[in-house]
Order: sequence, then structure tokens, then C-alpha cells
Amino acid sequence: MDQYVIKPWDNPEATGNKPVNWDLQVPPEIDALAEQVMTHYDMSVSERTLITSKPDKGGAIWRIQTNKGPRSLKLLHRAPARSLFSVGAQAYIRQQGGRVPELIPAKDGKLFVESGGKLWIVTEWVEPLTPATKIDLAGAQQLCYGLGEFHRYSKGYVPPQGAKNASRLHKWPNYYRKVAKKIGWLREVAKVYNDIPASQAILSVVDEFERQAWDALQKLNESPYRHMVAMGEPYWGLVHQDYGWSNGQMGPGGLWVIDLDGVAYDLPFRDLRKLITSTMDDMGVWDITWMRGMIEAYHEANPLSAESFDVLLIDMALPNEFYKHLKEIFYDPVTFLSTGGVEAIQQRIVAADQSKWQALAELAKDRAKYKAENYEQLAALRQPSRPARESVPDADKWVLQQPAQAEMQPESAMEGKRDMAAVPEPLAQGKQRAAEEPAVATKQGKQRAAEEPAVATKQGKQRAAEEPAVAMKQGKRRAAEEPAVATKVKEPVGAAPSEAEAKEPAVSLVPVVRDKVRIKLKAADAKRVYRKRVRVVKRDESRPQKKRKPVKAVRSVSRRKPEKARTTKRKSVQTPRTTITRKLTQSASQAAKRRAKQKSKTGVVKLKKLARRAASTVKVKRKQQKSSASAKRTVKVKKKAVKN
Repeated sequence: MDQYVIKPWDNPEATGNKPVNWDLQVPPEIDALAEQVMTHYDMSVSERTLITSKPDKGGAIWRIQTNKGPRSLKLLHRAPARSLFSVGAQAYIRQQGGRVPELIPAKDGKLFVESGGKLWIVTEWVEPLTPATKIDLAGAQQLCYGLGEFHRYSKGYVPPQGAKNASRLHKWPNYYRKVAKKIGWLREVAKVYNDIPASQAILSVVDEFERQAWDALQKLNESPYRHMVAMGEPYWGLVHQDYGWSNGQMGPGGLWVIDLDGVAYDLPFRDLRKLITSTMDDMGVWDITWMRGMIEAYHEANPLSAESFDVLLIDMALPNEFYKHLKEIFYDPVTFLSTGGVEAIQQRIVAADQSKWQALAELAKDRAKYKAENYEQLAALRQPSRPARESVPDADKWVLQQPAQAEMQPESAMEGKRDMAAVPEPLAQGKQRAAEEPAVATKQGKQRAAEEPAVATKQGKQRAAEEPAVAMKQGKRRAAEEPAVATKVKEPVGAAPSEAEAKEPAVSLVPVVRDKVRIKLKAADAKRVYRKRVRVVKRDESRPQKKRKPVKAVRSVSRRKPEKARTTKRKSVQTPRTTITRKLTQSASQAAKRRAKQKSKTGVVKLKKLARRAASTVKVKRKQQKSSASAKRTVKVKKKAVKN
């Protein structure tokens, strides 16, 4: 049992032919590990009830009844090093006075137990907890006020030694660029499957939403964002990343925040933006009263600066909801477009978008309520060195037992939520990929973003030591974030994108792996396969149109072997009568219908085969022409010899 490594269990290998509802149970090996983990704590357990299971990720939560009261046992589905970051964050926020469940230490003093290649934690069971009401603004304000408290208490957090640093602070431009390009890819996919009615609904609005995305990127590059992130990660604190009506609930003393296993560094109002835009999407209209009330409640708990308010409005201007609802098309376009509901989603988003811009314009008038901060000057005064790791006491009790194994574990599917995840990259440019993908940027930057929050300056020689290390070597990333470059990027709106997407951790649709190597490469494989698929779509969309006529003209010739040189007159090739008749009577309209039918049935695969056949046919024809020319030259030589 000690050698058993926990993996996602919602797959055929775990269930066999027998259907299993994994939301209500876990594999017996997980149950056995849970019993073993509880023995590491100073408590006796009389009852254990499964509350929720995450079979696609490999996590679970139990409510356990102990001699010291009800508690929670939780299996964290992320890699141990990443989970250590969130466990340390929960301990820090609780220490600062935040309302988050208290971690129960094990017998060895650690706040976690490592077993099965994962981290397990035991926390207090907070009760009673009730969700905030959704029917009126007061409930939304309670949720926003509690979120502001959570963000305020998280400021200054530094993870324990050995934890994998989780930060999205420097990734906003890449995320905006990725959204803009993928919305453009929606157009290309809809063109490939234009015989499906839902594709027309997407094509009718995709240009407008793509323009909005590029405009938002340009505004972000012109905003104080770059100077704000130069303040460093501990300055801003943590975001929940999955905050909503279920993870923020009213309890003893106020609003409690639960499920902190996905926390990461970021500008804190990103959580607020997600909460506002999702609420407006549910309402079907952007209500300025609700938006203003939610922002004011958050500001009361965690004051916003004027610059933060500006960036918040820019983040709301990005077409987040359009992208969120339609990005699933990249996984299975035919199924997504054919199952129905796409037209309804598109109509609802477009209807809400009409009120969105009026609400944002009205909300922008409130900027005077917030105090301005000169982040450029403040960042210049800050020291580039990282603060000491004093946020978590007893650092020796946070050491992982299996650091090597922890790095081999798969990353969480929660980070990115497939968004990002396993999405294609058509016509990726190798030279620009390093400036566009955070994963590559992190490797080439040697993870300096996790080590040096720094000061942004104009001197290229000082940038490596003073700027946030998300900026790449030789200033490539800095150039990618300048407004001038953003304008250049915006010029090809409506054309096929050529740059690689920014990383949102990609995960495969079927997270089934058999060994550690496949676990580590799972996300990269899914991303590569889908990139290849879209590249083929865009390449073959134009190539067959240019080579269709040569394909038709030489199709019968391509089946013949090259002729040998002759000194006599060539004989006509005997072609079956039925073949000649079929080709002569085939009209252009019939050929077009046949091609449309083939594309609707086989899609990209058929286009790829057709392109290969065209290339092969042209190659054979050229060989035949060379052979024929050689034969003619031989005849001429012999005639001259006879005359002489």
C-alpha cells in the first residue's frame, strides 16, 4: 500500500466494464489509504462519510466524527509540492485572523500527511455554514466583503521551503493574447464545419468579440499593470481562483472561505472580476447597481486604488463569458456544434453584451472615489531581494518526504480548467513561442518569477535582476507587452493567428496514464496533438482549392506506370469506358457537392488525404513528362543518325 500512487480513477481501467458512480465512492485503495492516514493523528475516528469526490483529478473530502468533534479529511489532488503551497497559505491566513478552517497537526507536528504520492490534511469542521443569498444585492455584497477580507489577510504570504510557487501575477498579457487568438480560432473551426447550422451563429458574432479582446490587450499594455506587478507577489497576496457562492459561505462570525487548495499569487481583484462577470452572465444583463454595490463592499474590506479600479474595468471588458462558454468547441467540434444550445448561448451573450458597455462607461465615472497610487515610484523604492521565509513557523516541519516523486505527479486539472488547457495552436511560430507561452517563458527565465519580484526599469542590463522574471531574456517579453507591439498584434484581426497560445495548464480529456513519464508529459501531448489538428485545418483549407483541378485532370494518369522510351509512335492508353464516361459527365456542381459531403463526413482527415493524393499525383505526372521528353530526344537522335 505504501507503493500505491494515487491517480485519477474515473477511467475504464479503474471501472472495467462495470459502470461506477465515482461521485459517491472512491476505489478501495483510496479507502485503505484514508484509514492509514487517520492513524497519524491523535484522534479516534468513529465514523467517516464521503462528502465529495473528484475522480477526474484524484481528490476527495470526508467528514469524520472523532472523539474531539467533527473534522474534515481531505485528499489534495495536486502534486505534493504544489499542495504544500496551498497548505502553507491556509495556515498563514488562519494565523493572520482570516476565517478559514484550521489545520489539525499530525503526531509529528506537520500540518499534512504524505501518502500515495499526495498530501492529506485534516481540518476543523465548521458548522453551521449557509450559502449567501443570490436573490438580492445584500447576499452578493456579503460575498464580496468576505472576499476582500480573505485577500487582505493573505498579503505578505511567503511559501515554505520546497513548495512549488504558484503565481499568475505576471501572466495577464499572455492570457489576454490567448483569449483573443482562440476567439479567432473559433472562426476557423466554424468555417471548416460550416455545414452545421450552429457554425453560422458563431461566424455572425466572432469578429466583434475578437476585436474586443485585442482592444482589451492594448488597454492593459497602456495601463499601470506592469508597474503594479513589479511590487512583488507578497505585496498583493493570494487569489482563491475558484471563489463563488459555494466556496464562500456564512458561518460563525461572518463569511468563511473554504477549499483553498487552488490559491495562487495574483492581483486580488481578479477574483472579484470573476464573481461580477459570472453574476451578470447569470442575470442576463449587466446591472450597474449590482456591479457598483459589489465593488463598494469589496473596497470596504480591502481598499482598491484608482489604478486597481482601472485594471478591474479592463478585465471586465475582456469577452470572458463568450470565451468560457464556447472554448469547449476545440475538444470535439462536431459534437459541440451538433448537440444544440450553441445558438441559445450566443444569443444570450450578445444580448447581455449590449448592456455591458453602457454599464462599464457608467462605472468608470466612480474612479474619483479611489485613492491613486504611484506604483512606478513605489516599485523603484522596493528592494529586489525576496523576503525571508518567515510566514510559516517551524520551517523544518514542512519538508516533503518524497520531493522527487512529487515532481513526477501530474498538475491539477483545476489550474486552467482545460482552458487552457488542451487547446490548439494553429500555425505556431517557433520564434515567437517563447514570448507567448508562460510555460516556455518560465523555463527560459529559469523560474525567476518564483524567486525575484523586482523593479521594472528601462535598462536591459538591469532587467534580469530588477524586473519580475516573467519578462524573458533579452527583453522579448517586455517587447511583447509594449503598446506598440500590441497595436501590431491587433492589425491581423480577422486573419489566422500565427503565435503560440499562453499556457493555461493543459490537461487531456482522458487523464489515464500508466507510468510516471506519461504523467509528466500528459498535458504537453494533449496540447501538441490539438495544435497539429488545427494547423492541418488551416493549411489544407487553402491548399486543396489550388490543386483540385490538377487532381481531377490526372487522376486516371496517376494510376499508370511511367512509359518507357519508344522509337515508334505512342499508342493510346486503354481506359475503361465506364471511367471515361463518368469523368466526362461529371459537372462542376456535382464535384462541389461531393467535396462538401466528404468534408462534412470526414472533416480535416479527408482534406489531409486529398492534399497528399494531389501531391503524389503531381509528382507522378512530372516523372511521366520527363520520361516522355526523354523518348522524344531519343527519336530525334536516331533520325539524325539515319540522315548522316
